[in-house]
Amino acid sequence: MHIGPHTVDPPLILAPMAGITDRPFRQLCRQQGAGLAVSEMVHSDMSLWGTTKSRLRLDQDGEIGPRSVQIAGYDPGMMAEAARAAVDLGAQIIDINMGCPARKVVNRSAGAALLADPPRVARILAAVVAAVPVPVTLKIRLGVDRDHINAPDIARLARDHGIRALTVHGRTRACGFKGTVDYQAIARVRQAVYIPIIANGDIRTPEQARRVLEITGADALMIGRGAQGRPWLFRQIQHYLTHGEHLPDPTPAQVHALLQAHLGHMYDFYGENLGVRTARKHIGWYLDGRPGAADWRPRILRAPDRITQQQLITRYFQSLCQGEEIAA
Repeated sequence: MHIGPHTVDPPLILAPMAGITDRPFRQLCRQQGAGLAVSEMVHSDMSLWGTTKSRLRLDQDGEIGPRSVQIAGYDPGMMAEAARAAVDLGAQIIDINMGCPARKVVNRSAGAALLADPPRVARILAAVVAAVPVPVTLKIRLGVDRDHINAPDIARLARDHGIRALTVHGRTRACGFKGTVDYQAIARVRQAVYIPIIANGDIRTPEQARRVLEITGADALMIGRGAQGRPWLFRQIQHYLTHGEHLPDPTPAQVHALLQAHLGHMYDFYGENLGVRTARKHIGWYLDGRPGAADWRPRILRAPDRITQQQLITRYFQSLCQGEEIAA
C-alpha cells in the first residue's frame, strides 16, 4: 500500500494507542513485521508539548521511516500548527485522530466526537492538509452511534480534502471497545471511495486478518490490542497471507529474549524508574495465558528496580523451559 510517496510493506500497521505505542514498542513491532507504526496521540494544544509525556510521545529518534505522528484536537488552526511542528520534529506522515472514544477526549469535542460535526471535520482536514508538505491520513469510527452511521460521508470528505489514506475502526463512538466489529460497514466505506482504506478492530489471528481483508476489501490492516504482548503477530499474519500456512509461536526462550530486549529499550528510553513502571503493563501482556503466570505475575509487577524485574522474568521463563537454554 502507498501513502503518498511512502510504501507500507507489508500492509500491516501498528495502531496508535495512548500509553502503549511509544518508541520502543513501535520499533519492536517494525522489527517483527509491521510495515508502519503510528505514534501515540498528541494533543494539538502545543502548550502541552513541554511536558515529559508529550516530549516522549513525539520522540522519533532513530526510527526507520515512514514515521507517522497522530494528532488530536478540535480547532483547525491549532491542528494545522501542531501538524507543522510535528513535521519539523521528523514526522513523515500526519495522522488525524477522529476515532478515539475516550471520555476525556470526546468531552473536549475531539476524537470520535468530531464525527457528529462534518463541517468542522472538513475545516480541520483542509487546514492540516494545506499546512504540511507530507501526506495526511485520517482515523475514524463508523459514526457517533448505531443510529448515526456516517463513515461513508466522512470518507468522501476525506477524499475531497486530500486525505491520502483512511483508517476505519468498525465500531461507533458509543461502542467504545465493546461489541462486535462491523466489517461489512467498513466494506461500505471501501465502496464509497477509492483512496487507500485501512481496516481496524479486533484483528488477533492470521485467519481473522485474511477474513477481514476478504470482507472489507481493505488495502491494509491496522492492529492494536492484538499485538500487546504478541508483537510477532505481524510476521505471523504476513506469512499466513503470503504462504497460507502458520508460523509457530515463539518458544519460551525466544519470548524471553524478545521481552528482555524490549525492557532494555524501555529503561534506556524512560530512565530506570519510569521505565520499570511503564514496563509493567507490557510484562503483564507477555505473561497472559502462560502456565503459572498467575503465581509469578504479582511478584514480577512489584519489582522495584530493573535488575529485580529482569531477574524475576528470567526465573519465570526458566521454569517454563524444557531443554531450552534461557540466558540469565
